[in-house]
Amino acid sequence: MVFAYFLGMCSYLAVSKTVQTGLGLGLAVVFVLSVTVPINYLLYEYLLSPGALQWINPNDPQFLELDLSFLSFIMFIAVIASMVQLVEMIVEKFVPALYGSLGIFLPLIAVNCAILGGSLFMQQKEFSNIFESLTYGFGSGIGWLLAIVAIAAIREKILYSNVPAPLRGLGITFIVTGLMAIGFLSFMGIKI
Repeated sequence: MVFAYFLGMCSYLAVSKTVQTGLGLGLAVVFVLSVTVPINYLLYEYLLSPGALQWINPNDPQFLELDLSFLSFIMFIAVIASMVQLVEMIVEKFVPALYGSLGIFLPLIAVNCAILGGSLFMQQKEFSNIFESLTYGFGSGIGWLLAIVAIAAIREKILYSNVPAPLRGLGITFIVTGLMAIGFLSFMGIKI
């Protein structure tokens, strides 16, 4: 999500100052993506897609023509927001130090474009079952986790490096992120 589509960059850049906070937010993103993408798959498949409500009455042509896909954004965001609220309550209860270090960025997962992007890409790719959507959500979350932990480790190391003054801070972080994106995009050409 981060290197291929540059989604989720706001929290990726803001929280990646230490590996500990990056890992905490990354695990929260993995959980939210792993739960919301399959739930949104089921919502889209059985409620929102054209003809999805045919299961209510297979003999009624009215349900075959019904298309509620215009509600996808609203429903996806509602599911994402509820899962993020759940994660926020769990982290606040069991890991208060991490909750304090993440600050405002934990509730901002709800508006993280990588999370919504996971559900929208799932819809676009037209997965055939819930296991594919679960795998996609989990894999997207793991990719985001690896990206934020990698940049956090690099940023911790760069603190002790001799970086030119105009590039310190976000300047060098953008350069490193671009170089990492080039490296990871090379994997897109591999067909297994």
